[in-house]
Amino acid sequence: MWWNFAARTQSEIEQAREDWSRGTRFGEVKGYDGAPLHAPKLPEVPLKPRGTVR
Repeated sequence: MWWNFAARTQSEIEQAREDWSRGTRFGEVKGYDGAPLHAPKLPEVPLKPRGTVR
């Protein structure tokens, strides 16, 4: 998981970050008295899935 964006692939996380930055796809947070938070910069290395340890 990266910054509360749940996704299966790197590209889904990149798209979620872009959507968040544009103000699309994610609804308005009602009751929050401030500017929207900026998503942090993505790491410069590929994100690695954790997988399930059993």
